[in-house]
Amino acid sequence: MYEKPVSNNPAAYIASIREEIQEWERTHLRKEACLSSETRGRKYPVSPCTIRTPFQRDRDRIVYSKSFRRLKHKTQVFLSPMGDHYRTRLTHTLEVAEIARTIARALRLNEDLTEAVALGHDLGHTPFGHAGETILNEIVPGGFSHCRQSLRVVDLLENAGKGLNLTWEVRDGILKHSKGFGDIIPKRPGQSAHTLEGRIVRIADVIAYLSHDLDDAIRSKVISPEEVPEECTEVLGDTHGSRISNMIKDVISQSLKNNGRDKIDLDISPLMLETMMKLRKFLYNNVYRAPQVHKEFEKARKILYDLYMYFIKDADALAREKSRLFEEKIKLREKDTPYERMVCDFIAGMTDRYALNLYTKIFMPSSLV
Repeated sequence: MYEKPVSNNPAAYIASIREEIQEWERTHLRKEACLSSETRGRKYPVSPCTIRTPFQRDRDRIVYSKSFRRLKHKTQVFLSPMGDHYRTRLTHTLEVAEIARTIARALRLNEDLTEAVALGHDLGHTPFGHAGETILNEIVPGGFSHCRQSLRVVDLLENAGKGLNLTWEVRDGILKHSKGFGDIIPKRPGQSAHTLEGRIVRIADVIAYLSHDLDDAIRSKVISPEEVPEECTEVLGDTHGSRISNMIKDVISQSLKNNGRDKIDLDISPLMLETMMKLRKFLYNNVYRAPQVHKEFEKARKILYDLYMYFIKDADALAREKSRLFEEKIKLREKDTPYERMVCDFIAGMTDRYALNLYTKIFMPSSLV
């Protein structure tokens, strides 16, 4: 991929690796791609790495963060699933990254930027999936959304309150990845990421959860394969692999077809877009709101509501729990953040099992020995 070193001096070659990668980007990526050499930079300037581009560096900072590691114990859809093969927030993130990288590579866009945004897009997600997000949005002053919280994580909460100091382009993609039940490709100005790479992650997020949430729902017997709308199966196929492949191929081919090889913008064919919307509506009505799923979500909402109110009423308890939990002193000063937001930050960062254990310790009676 990159030219071999012409020097026998390893130190000289190492010092030029990043520059060679950035030269490759300039000569091989299409003109609409976001070049790492042209990043808008970071809030706090840092010395360039001799090996990694700024976007590669961001990817590594995200992967090495505590928030990223905690994703393995956060719910995607099914709470405390009795099986090892259900998706978690971490495996969802990895699937989004794989899909986004595939699209970016095919369209000759910046794969490193795409991957960094994808890996960081859900760092602010609550325990217990969207049930946690819903209850925090209802009770926290100013509301709550996981995309804004993900940006807050990388800007303020990670690295003992110093944040990860990511590039502007990665932060922009993280903030604008979420679509809820809105347009998959936004039409209103300001809703889409500034870069095509960030916009890819928004689409990849939908592709990932449409297929893997359906896959998990069938595995858990919440629905049967026969219940899936026939028109969705006809277009997407009846396996996880075929669904992912068909959606990816449609995005790539439609983007090229409607724009040409000399100009690119992301697009989805009308038939595929209609099919994705139908499948999303089916999942909302038959999986996310299914009685057996909704019942567990109500339990999760109560856990987080009670924990939030407990710490709101007892600031000393929050300080004790933080000092017990964190290995390093948190640099984010209380005066910089309203107390309600500090409690929200603490709860949003919990894993499912930590929230369950803490709830049990605080609210459940313990036996006397």
